[in-house]
Formats: sequence, C-alpha cells, structure tokens
Amino acid sequence: MSDLTVSFVQTALHWHDPAANRANFDQLLAGLTRPTDLIVLPEMFTTGFSMEAAGQAETMQGDTVAWLRATAAHRQAVVTGSVIIEEEGGYYNRLLWVRPDGSLSYYDKRHLFTLAGEQHTYTPGGARLVEEWRGWRICPLVCYDLRFPVWSRNQAVEPYDLVLYVANWPAVRRTAWTTLLRARAIENVACALGVNRVGRDGSGHEYSGDSALLDAQGNYLVAAESQDGVFTHTLSRSDLDAFRARFAALNDGDVFELLG
Repeated sequence: MSDLTVSFVQTALHWHDPAANRANFDQLLAGLTRPTDLIVLPEMFTTGFSMEAAGQAETMQGDTVAWLRATAAHRQAVVTGSVIIEEEGGYYNRLLWVRPDGSLSYYDKRHLFTLAGEQHTYTPGGARLVEEWRGWRICPLVCYDLRFPVWSRNQAVEPYDLVLYVANWPAVRRTAWTTLLRARAIENVACALGVNRVGRDGSGHEYSGDSALLDAQGNYLVAAESQDGVFTHTLSRSDLDAFRARFAALNDGDVFELLG
C-alpha cells in the first residue's frame, strides 16, 4: 500500500462566473511543483453557493466537466469538487470525481441546507460514493453532510481511509466546521480533509476558509487558515495502518443499515 499525495485549493470564488473560476484554478494549480495524486476543489467551485440553478447549471457534457477531464489528464491525478448540474429536468449539487483517463463517478449532495432553501432547488442524492484510488479508499461528501455522522460513518461493509468534504461554509459557523471535521476523523479512525473557500459571495456571506487535513487521531497535518492558495501534503499509509492496529476501534462499531 502506497502513500497518497493530496493537494487542495482554498480561494475566493467569482460569483456566477464559471470561466473566471476555471481560469483562477488554472493559475493556482500552475504553481504545483511536484506530482500529486488527488486535487480537491471547493463546493460549487464554478459559481459560489447559489440557489439560481436555472441560470447557472451546466450539463455533464458542459465546459466544466471538459475542464476537469483536461486537468486530471494533465496532472495525472483525480480532480474533484462540486458543480451545479442539470440532468433530466432536475438540478443537483454534484460532486464530480474525475480520473486521469477521463472516466468519472459522481456523488449528489445528500443533506441539502434547508436554512438556505437548498431543498427547494436541488434534488438530494441517495447513495454514498467510496472510491479506491492508488491504494486508498476515499469517501467524498459535500458541506452540510459534515453535520450528519451517521451518513459519514466508516463501516466494515464500505470502509474508507480518507473522508473529505468540499464546502462553502460561512465564517459565522467556523467553530462548528473545525470541531466537526476533527470529530469525523477521530470517530471514523480515518484521515479527514475539509476544503472550504474564502472571501464574500454574491449573497453577502463571508467565508474564513479554515480548510484542513487531519490524521486519524484528529491531529492537524495542514491548516490553511484564511490563506489563498494550493496546499499539498503526503498522507502516510504506514502511519494510518499502524495507528489502526494499535487502536482498532472500528472493530467495535455498531452494525446498522441506512434505510433512507
């Protein structure tokens, strides 16, 4: 089993301007000086967190999916983040998991943020996604999912080594963000990554960033604080396996099934 090099991007987003956001990510990623295995972008990284899906949605054949495929091929890495997608008459806050060969999987955000009326615009997803990539099992989730530990639970039937959350999480709730992200790492005996944005969006919400990568004990490996940029760290497979061998709490977990 190999180590996994993870790069995540924390930046301000141009409101409702996919081309400008893609150009900004291109510029930031141009600064990557070494190979990486996984590149993680924030939630709704082409628009900001918007309820104006009818005017902002793309399709699975649109420019952003094409950009993700080109970026993944160029970097020889998986690239992931969420985008507003229209499909079969519905709108989805869809996390796209794009591989270097151009193939992709996706996860539609399960827990829609009712305080912003997200449930009135978007259709919720019905299944988690766990992807195997370069020897690691990775569970990518979206923003508000962080508040629901049952959905994030690491289970023997679908285990993972890294759980990640792409987000537009406002600064007013930053304590919840940092606390829950550490909790998800500790309770699931897994590495955890939260990728947020900075700046102010078109709805007037401020974002403090606080993107972070943590080990399975809840220790910070990378803390972006409020900085704008690309952050890269290599996760140690041997460290994760050694800690799980010493502290095998997952073996004592409850067995349950999600019914809906």
